[in-house]
Amino acid sequence: MDAITAEGLVKIYRGRKTEVRALDGVDLTVPEGRVLGLLGPNGAGKTTTVRILATLLKPDAGRATVAGFDVVHQAQELRRVIGLSGQYAAVDENLTARENLVMFGRLYQMPRAESKRRAGELLDQFDLADAADRVVKTYSGGMRRRLDLASALIGHPSLLFLDEPTTGLDPRSRLGMWDVIRDLVREGTTLLLTTQYLEEADELADTIAVVDRGKIIARGTADELKSNVGGERVEVVVHRRDEMARASEILARDLEGRITVDEHTRKLTVPAHSGAQGLVQVVRDLDEAAIAIDDISLRRPTLDEVFLALTGHPAETDGDAETAAATPDPGRAA
Repeated sequence: MDAITAEGLVKIYRGRKTEVRALDGVDLTVPEGRVLGLLGPNGAGKTTTVRILATLLKPDAGRATVAGFDVVHQAQELRRVIGLSGQYAAVDENLTARENLVMFGRLYQMPRAESKRRAGELLDQFDLADAADRVVKTYSGGMRRRLDLASALIGHPSLLFLDEPTTGLDPRSRLGMWDVIRDLVREGTTLLLTTQYLEEADELADTIAVVDRGKIIARGTADELKSNVGGERVEVVVHRRDEMARASEILARDLEGRITVDEHTRKLTVPAHSGAQGLVQVVRDLDEAAIAIDDISLRRPTLDEVFLALTGHPAETDGDAETAAATPDPGRAA
């Protein structure tokens, strides 16, 4: 069964002199208990998609259901079963972590005793128990993000929206957040994750939908997307520049592919349809020809290369049309 279904979503932001089509016919499906990663640069339409699915915006066209509820006509019912963590921590800096969580529990209409009990569980789960009674303004960025995610889980949601959950975090905090997200998935939570970090989508998502300029331009697993770009390739860094021509002849003979040559780095790259077997043959023939190499590897395309192949520009390109046109974050769906 699908936890999320969206068909033909359109959203247009209109200013005095401008009109930005943030979404231009987006179709999505997310099966229960799975993770869909929306991958794309700033301004691609990711946040607008999340806001519509979380009932914070109404689409100008199209329809969507989440957990069986229509996002427009059954918004109140839907808000009771979802959680949302936005790009910026939506917690009160002048309250303690415990007070924030109890407040969110009350917003979900939990009895006070249950709110306190649930707050204690989440503080332990997110490694915030020792700082539970400190005001949030003293927290680090990583601690605030963990608290924000904890507050999104206060009502035991079966479906969770995470909009760029690791934006602004240092590498250590990002890895910690990944572990938390993996735990949620193991517990059966359905997750829609937006990110502009290619490695994050690769690590966390079962399926990836690539978003660019308000459209879904590709979808599939990370492996499927990478395979569509051209599969594996052998990369060889030759020790001496004057040996590159002979090395190229060997690569062309062994792998029968078009060779890309980088004179500056002395790197030769060629598709490897035979995988590891082709790599072994290349190593043998280069050694037999006494051609010294500094490095050799068999690698697959990165998601960055996938995005570049699909769109003509890198995924980190900062297209802020959506961000500039959108209204300020209206807060959490609660």
